[in-house]
Amino acid sequence: MADLTFIEAILGPSRPDDGSAPLPDDEALDAYSRVVSTVADRVAPSVANLRVSRRTRGGRFVDGGGSGFVITPDGFMLTSAHVAESSRRTIQASFVDGREESAELVGADPLSDLAVLRAHADNLVPAELGDADRLRVGQLVVAIGNPYGFSSSVTAGVVSALGRSLPTRAGRVVDNVIQTDAALNPGNSGGALADGNGRIVGINTAVAGVGLGLAVPINDATRRIIGALMRDGRFRRAYIGIAGGPRPLPPRIAARLNQRGGVEVVDVGAETPAAKAGLRAEDLVIALGGAPVNGVGDLQRLMTEDLIGAAVDVVVVREGRELTLRLVPDELVA
Repeated sequence: MADLTFIEAILGPSRPDDGSAPLPDDEALDAYSRVVSTVADRVAPSVANLRVSRRTRGGRFVDGGGSGFVITPDGFMLTSAHVAESSRRTIQASFVDGREESAELVGADPLSDLAVLRAHADNLVPAELGDADRLRVGQLVVAIGNPYGFSSSVTAGVVSALGRSLPTRAGRVVDNVIQTDAALNPGNSGGALADGNGRIVGINTAVAGVGLGLAVPINDATRRIIGALMRDGRFRRAYIGIAGGPRPLPPRIAARLNQRGGVEVVDVGAETPAAKAGLRAEDLVIALGGAPVNGVGDLQRLMTEDLIGAAVDVVVVREGRELTLRLVPDELVA
């Protein structure tokens, strides 16, 4: 079979099997444009240009900007934490219909780079949230935001890769990040990444290079964070008090557990749950609460609210031997 063109990959082969005439390239391109235009028409009314005032170390206020989008009719909005978390004054949200509304920060989670705002307005147009876990590489996506302050700018591309990792400014790694070649620029952060049906599947968050944009996915994990921010203004996480990095398991233990690696403890904070449990530097953490720990990402994912105050077993390799310790995680305080 001949290789499919980009348009054929998006819209289907231009040479149908029913004997009808092939779809001309200009018509195929026009069909592609209609998809992008339809998505833009559907999503743009929900997207806002955000103007945010930040306090500098010297006490002065400087203006910054970014994007956000409405997720409920009564004004809840979603954006990136790095866009909104340092605001100290009312945020101004400008919409494509000319409305300008004040908004306030409801809650931010720097570890996932998500933030929820509340616009002081009714009858806003909410975007429909999708599920990034259903995306496929090569699928059409449309980015809508406000790069350099140019409101409701639309770019289109494809999902270049899935499952990327994104280090946040808070020092944590966000997993399952979407990579796209839809053009993103400063000011797109917090804006919408939509699929071909106009459902929001990601929050644009970073520009890693030309043709390489990254978006935090909308999936079950981020929905839980968003819900907690809307309800409580924060997302609770457990904390054990170690610094560590990835390290391969000794071959004998790796073969027995069918597990390649763990987290080597580099430092244990004083009076932390890890210190109280007896963890030491150079211990190799391989399991927590019965779940395998192959690396730092696994350990981060296990630090859920359910673990706060709950006694759990942590399995470590120390001097070539497995050792089980009892540990009670605290709540992480930002």
